[in-house]
Amino acid sequence: MQTRRGVLLSLAGLVGCHHKRADRLLPPPPRQSVPRATVALGYTEEGVASWYGHPYHGRPAADGEIYDMEKLTAAHRSFPFNTWVRVFDLDSAKSVDLRIIDRGPFVEGRILDVSHAAARQIDMIGPGTARVRVEVIRVPAVMSGALYAVQVGAFREEANAERFRERMESQYGWARLMRQSDSGFWRVLVGSEPTQDQANQLAERIRRDSSENRAAFVVRLDSI
Repeated sequence: MQTRRGVLLSLAGLVGCHHKRADRLLPPPPRQSVPRATVALGYTEEGVASWYGHPYHGRPAADGEIYDMEKLTAAHRSFPFNTWVRVFDLDSAKSVDLRIIDRGPFVEGRILDVSHAAARQIDMIGPGTARVRVEVIRVPAVMSGALYAVQVGAFREEANAERFRERMESQYGWARLMRQSDSGFWRVLVGSEPTQDQANQLAERIRRDSSENRAAFVVRLDSI
C-alpha cells in the first residue's frame, strides 16, 4: 500500500510540474459562459495590407488547411475562420473577395495579409503593400467561442521575453509567452478577454500607460 501510494504521489508531482510549465505557453481553460465570437456583416476597417507567399506556401495555415498562395485567401488577426471579406485597394480602385484562413499580420500598422493571387488581382505585387478598406461580406454559419489577448512585444531571446512578460503580468494581472514557429520569435501576450471590444479597451490602456507599448494590438487566442 505504501509503495502504491508513493507511486501515485510521484505521478501527481510530475503532472503538476508539467502543468506549471504549460501554463506559460498555452491559453487558459475557456471561461464559463464565454460569449460567442462574432463579426458583423458589413463591418469595415481601413489600413495597410501586405501579401505573403514563400516560405508559407505549402505549410498549414492557422485553421489547419494547407496554405496555397494561388488561392484567394487572407490572414486577419481576429476575424473568425471562413469569414469572407471584400478588399478594396484605395489607390488602384480594384477589389477582390477573400476567405480568412490564417492569422496575421503581426506587424505594426498592418491589418491584413493577402495571398499572392489576391495581391496580383489588385496590383500590389510590386509595391508589396497597399492602403485598403476591408468589408465583411459573409460570416461563418457557426462561430465558436473565442478569447482575445493583446500582443505587447516580440523578442528573439526567450530570457528577454520572460523578463518583459513578468513586468507586464505585474501591471495587468496575467501575461504569457508564445513562440512563433515560423520566425522563432517569442511573443508576449497580455490578458484573456471574452470579447474583442474588451481586448481593444485593454490594448488602449496599455498604449496609454507606456510609450514603449504604442504598437500593442489585439489577437485571438484560439487560433495562434
